[in-house]
Amino acid sequence: MAGRRERVQQVRGSRIVIAIVIGVLVGCVCAVMFPRGFFNSGSSLAVKDRLEKSSFQGGSPSCESSERLKMLKADFMALSEKNAELKKQVRELTEKLRLAEQGTDSARKQVLVLGSQIKAGPFGTVKSLRTNPTVLSDESVNPRLAKILEKVAVGKELIVVLANSNVKAMLEVQIASIKKVGISNYLVVALDDNIEEFCKSNDVAYYKRDPDKNVDSIAKSGGNHAVSGLKFRILREFLQLGYGVLLSDVDIVYLQNPFEHLYRDSDVESMSDGHDNRTAYGFNDVFDEPAMGWARYAHTMRIWVFNSGFFYLRPTIPAIELLDRVADNVAQTKAWDQAAFNEELFFPSHPGYTGLHASKRVMDMYEFMNSKVLFKTVRKNPELKKLKPVIVHLNYHPDKLGRMQAVVEFYVNGKQNALDNFPDGSDW
Repeated sequence: MAGRRERVQQVRGSRIVIAIVIGVLVGCVCAVMFPRGFFNSGSSLAVKDRLEKSSFQGGSPSCESSERLKMLKADFMALSEKNAELKKQVRELTEKLRLAEQGTDSARKQVLVLGSQIKAGPFGTVKSLRTNPTVLSDESVNPRLAKILEKVAVGKELIVVLANSNVKAMLEVQIASIKKVGISNYLVVALDDNIEEFCKSNDVAYYKRDPDKNVDSIAKSGGNHAVSGLKFRILREFLQLGYGVLLSDVDIVYLQNPFEHLYRDSDVESMSDGHDNRTAYGFNDVFDEPAMGWARYAHTMRIWVFNSGFFYLRPTIPAIELLDRVADNVAQTKAWDQAAFNEELFFPSHPGYTGLHASKRVMDMYEFMNSKVLFKTVRKNPELKKLKPVIVHLNYHPDKLGRMQAVVEFYVNGKQNALDNFPDGSDW
């Protein structure tokens, strides 16, 4: 009997549990279906209203369904129109935000390209990125030039010089110095037939561009400055093909291989027009305005310009953007290419203008020497005369050919008085 009584109690207990579970489930269903309760006044009124409306219309279920469908369609159309308007507003706001944060977004994308985000290290150990990634080579830009560069370049680098018949005499001196040093990755961009024939007869690598009505008149008959302005447009293809370019004017004598003296840690590596440490590498210049009283002294940072006749470009996006900007500036304003070159490199972003984000390095002024440094300082200093520069650029003087020949006599042939007869500056 005791066993039977226990089984009866177990069955009763199971039934109670089942009843409780069923009750909970029913409660959940009712909560979902009637969130405001069974006796919600709003729901009751709505039901009553529908019943009265149905009774007034004859109580037909089909009429009520048809009217309800029309109401739902009208609500759907209204909501669709409102949704479309909201989407339009979101697109407009998104575009404004994109334009407002374009600089930040570009920086973020560059970080993603260069590597994953990292934490800043301890004080004194943090170093920012200076070397931008090189572009992928795109041979479709100029297949003919790509084949030439493949033969001429060494380590995907080469010297490029633009020349027409007006500078042939200086080009001869330069090529002689190139061969003397043993530089093989040297290419002449022949701007006319005469230079093309000269290169062929002297076994010098050259590239003759395809005809271009916009630049051929300048290329064939333009002076030194006019031809200099073309290089920014022409060099673009070299960088697109993935080559590092050392751009050289013709009024330069080579005494060592320049590729052995480059750092390659910046987008742009250029020689300076400066003539001492301050002017070449930068200095704090104090501007004095006594009328300001206590605030009469204003500190300014100054540096003499980079020389646009001798610079090295790595094949990076900022370097290509620099070429585009300078070429466009020169074409639109007829500005001097060296002025445009430096404005794009140094002017910072400000209202109405977005500056160029290119890393830059100044070359050693005694290795990559301009003619002011040579004739005003070096030739008069016994210790500095012992130094052998990598190149000498006759940029400060109009009598270029004679001074180029004198540089060869002094540094190559050892004639110690070869530079003595020239004035520090020019006669005009």
